[in-house]
Amino acid sequence: ATDRTVPGSYYRPRRRPRPWTCTESPPPAASSSRSLPSPNPPPPTQEPRPAASDVRSDSGLTSPKKRKIHSAEREDSATEPVPSSPKAACHSSSSASCSANSSQHIQKKLRFEEPLDLLGLDVKMAEESPTASCSKAKSALLAAGVAHHANGLTKSAGSATFANSKPGAAKKLVIKNFKEKPKLPENYTHETWQKLKEAVEAIQNSTSIKYNLEELYQAVENLCSHKISAKLYKQLRVVCEDHIKAQIDQFREYPFRVLFLKKIDKCWQDHCRQMIMIRSIFLFLDRTYVLQNSMLPSIWDMGLELFRFYIISDLKVQSKTIDGILLLIERERSGEAIDRSLLRSLLSMLSDLQIYQDSFEQRFLEETNRLYAAEGQRLMQEREVPEYLHHVNKRLEEEADRVITYLDQSTQKPLIATVEKQLLGEHLTATLQKGLNHLLDENRIQDLSLLYQLFSRVRGGVQVLLQHWIEYIKAFGSTIVINPEKDKTMVQELLDFKDKVDSIIDVCFMKNEKFVNAMKEAFETFINKRPNKPAELIAKYVDSKLRAGNKEATDEELEKMLDKIMIIFRFIYGKDVFEAFYKKDLAKRLLVGKSASVDAEKSMLSKLKHECGAAFTSKLEGMFKDMELSKDIMVQFKQYMQCQNIPGNIELTVNILTMGYWPTYVPMEVHLPPEMVRLQEIFKTFYLGKHSGRKLQWQSTLGHCVLKAEFKEGKKELQVSLFQTLVLLMFNEGEEFCLEEIKLATGIEDSELRRTLQSLACGKARVLTKTPKSKDVEDGDKFSCNDDFKHKLFRIKINQIQMKETVEEQASTTERVFQDRQYQIDAAIVRIMKMRKTLSHNLLVSEVYNQLKFPVKPADLKKRIESLIDRDYMERDKENPNQYNYVA
Repeated sequence: ATDRTVPGSYYRPRRRPRPWTCTESPPPAASSSRSLPSPNPPPPTQEPRPAASDVRSDSGLTSPKKRKIHSAEREDSATEPVPSSPKAACHSSSSASCSANSSQHIQKKLRFEEPLDLLGLDVKMAEESPTASCSKAKSALLAAGVAHHANGLTKSAGSATFANSKPGAAKKLVIKNFKEKPKLPENYTHETWQKLKEAVEAIQNSTSIKYNLEELYQAVENLCSHKISAKLYKQLRVVCEDHIKAQIDQFREYPFRVLFLKKIDKCWQDHCRQMIMIRSIFLFLDRTYVLQNSMLPSIWDMGLELFRFYIISDLKVQSKTIDGILLLIERERSGEAIDRSLLRSLLSMLSDLQIYQDSFEQRFLEETNRLYAAEGQRLMQEREVPEYLHHVNKRLEEEADRVITYLDQSTQKPLIATVEKQLLGEHLTATLQKGLNHLLDENRIQDLSLLYQLFSRVRGGVQVLLQHWIEYIKAFGSTIVINPEKDKTMVQELLDFKDKVDSIIDVCFMKNEKFVNAMKEAFETFINKRPNKPAELIAKYVDSKLRAGNKEATDEELEKMLDKIMIIFRFIYGKDVFEAFYKKDLAKRLLVGKSASVDAEKSMLSKLKHECGAAFTSKLEGMFKDMELSKDIMVQFKQYMQCQNIPGNIELTVNILTMGYWPTYVPMEVHLPPEMVRLQEIFKTFYLGKHSGRKLQWQSTLGHCVLKAEFKEGKKELQVSLFQTLVLLMFNEGEEFCLEEIKLATGIEDSELRRTLQSLACGKARVLTKTPKSKDVEDGDKFSCNDDFKHKLFRIKINQIQMKETVEEQASTTERVFQDRQYQIDAAIVRIMKMRKTLSHNLLVSEVYNQLKFPVKPADLKKRIESLIDRDYMERDKENPNQYNYVA
């Protein structure tokens, strides 16, 4: 059985004197007699009485004698508790000398099988030797009532004998039952109860107690030992009940104010203090009689029941108390300072009385729900989203603090859930519609973090936030991609936007995988709303970063930029468009020597290969191989020129390009100077002599030259295209030429010639003078050499005007991509039909979509199927027109 604990500390009486002592007087007669306890026992003389916690047995309380017995060796501890009787008066006259060895010998041989009520036995000690010690007598007394054991001790009905016939032999202990139990003196019960009653009333009235607390404790023990426990318990209950009944009148008509709560609290504190004191006096009753009767409440629980029944259960008192507590909490929520210790004490009282949930918590949660429902509606209209979120967070912290400070822990979960529901759950969509776009546009990291934390607390909050997150990315990204005016800055804006959303996911959304996947899907959706254009612009952006003129970034920064580009590249469907434009720009960088870094070029190539596979980059890798082979060929050509001893001061450099690897260039026939024609023929003879069966086709549009020129300021070197070279060389033969004359002499196409003259006469480096002066070249314009040309550099690069060429190149590149896609569609259809032999239209379309890496319109796909039917690759089934058969 476990002890029933109460809050606070209780009175512990001093220890009683032991019933045995050793003196130096000679031993008396072997028999010992009993005497009844005195109503007023003398104060202890040897050592203090054991505390209440020290005199407990396995299931109750034992007397000091019993405790002494327990100190010896026991084998059977599962025995029924025996209520202790008044002290047995044992004569203190024993032998003058104590034999420690004999005592130890006896105690070793005795083993106790069951506890024994010493008050019901007559103990006789028979000794033959006059030198027997008090130690032996004491050991014999301890051995009283033991069971039969192998040590020679026997137990007979009503007595046990422990005898010795020879010195050193075992002694004989005779134990007899008393004929009758000792009786209490007349009027002892009544007089003792009156003393106890006076003490209880003194405690209740906060006056001094006339009697010693140890004496009162002893009196309760004496009454319990003589089977008066039930009557004593009932009398104590009546006294407590009468006192509590008398307290109720002071509360019924008391005004409803904070003073009423303080009055209730004082009454409760006084009651607890009184019951702790009363219980300490009646502790023996509480730990024996009450503990053995499971249907009876302990003295402390009895006090709680009475207080709950007569005071708190009164409708007026309970109503005023709960209303007062709720009023104080409402005042605190509105910002007023209140007595939190008073609230903590009152709510602790309700919890101890086990009416916290029924009387307070339900009403408290209802009031909380009503308060925050109204507050949420009002503040959503009045405040901006960041301010509202901070208010909600503050309210949640306040309610959590209330739970810690004065509310019961069981209230925490429903209370916080109520606040979250009314301030957040009811306004999820409204909050996001009102302020999410604003927070994201301004990159309000802290506010977004708070928003995510709060929405994570509400069921379904993260999912609602996720949907608005997707809608925001699609809407914002579409404004970047769809608007043609933003083509020049589209890729940079996409990279900045991607960095922004990545940062928000990492910092604000705690790297939630759902938000990462949603962001990827949203990017893929909006970036492909405008087919082909993003892919083209991404390729040109990479070209601008890989050119030699780009000095904005270090190698590490360039590598990071390429990694970011590849992330955007993954989202586009038209990867073949990217490949076409990237290949065209790469060819220019390689042929004109504009590449910033070969390492950066190969790094980008490896990234594309890893992303799209080896087939995607095979042609690009072939371009690099051609450039390396061309370098080797030029070394051999220079050696060939030296061996042939060919005169001339022109150096020729040729790049041999494999037609399948490089972009398709339109050949243009122009009138080259005789020196150039002669060098071309020499190289052709050299190359075809080493590689038979090949054909060389000169691409004049890709040629470039370095010219040495003399002006009044001095000598300069001009780095120009082949077309610009042909125009400038004409001015070695004359001073002035018109447009028609130049066109006839050079053979350059009209549009190309106009751009060439515009770059020489209207650009930054004007080595020619145009008459009349204008930005465009018109028919009849005349051109002459500008002898007054000045420039701070020695070698001057004159760029070709590319504006109109870019539009044409875009159209031609896009057209080539479209043609390539048609071939890929045809190949996919034939491949599928060859494997399946027979297939329905819907299944064929589905499998073609799965194989193609670019988007195809259903109408275009239908055209390709019809084209293959016309070319006898497949046919329609005669019985089912919606089914196709492969034609072998």
